[in-house]
Amino acid sequence: MPLLPEEPQIHESVQGPRATSAAGRTAPTPRPVPGPRPAAAPRPGRPGPGPARPAPPAQRTPREPAKPAPAPAAAASAPQIQLIPASVEGALDAAEEAVDLLLDSGRAPGDVLVLTTGEQHPWAAHELSFGDAAYWAQHDAGDDVFYAASADAGRAAVRPVVVVALNGGTDEQAATALPLALSRAGTLLIVCGDPQRINSALGAGV
Repeated sequence: MPLLPEEPQIHESVQGPRATSAAGRTAPTPRPVPGPRPAAAPRPGRPGPGPARPAPPAQRTPREPAKPAPAPAAAASAPQIQLIPASVEGALDAAEEAVDLLLDSGRAPGDVLVLTTGEQHPWAAHELSFGDAAYWAQHDAGDDVFYAASADAGRAAVRPVVVVALNGGTDEQAATALPLALSRAGTLLIVCGDPQRINSALGAGV
């Protein structure tokens, strides 16, 4: 029997949900509404949304070697000591001459403190007659030469120049007065008196 050419097979199309008319067309399946995007993966070197990373330790600069402590100012600039030989009776006059020379050389009167180991300087005796408070108020003002007994040197403030007149008193009093006077002298200590007595009181030759 002769073979007949194959007839094209007609496949029935499956009827889907589509309708022929727009009115009968079913709505397409709704797509999900985009929500918040997931957090992007952190980039290298940037902290993510989690707990912050601890900061890397700061670079330490190399420490400088410890410097030696500076020497005390008193040791660095010890006052000079000047000796003016004088007798007990002439020590006060020698101290007055020393003060005049200081003022003539340009020293301010308030830079000078004069101490006596024996009788008070006449100025101090006169000012003390007006009372202790008025007398020390002039010291505190610091605008003139101040005269005081060596026993009161601890009450006096430091001044650049201290002049001591060994016009009396015992050797023990001198031994106490001169180191105290030295502690009150900023740059210069002038001592008027017996050189041997002065050296013995200060504990060294000057």
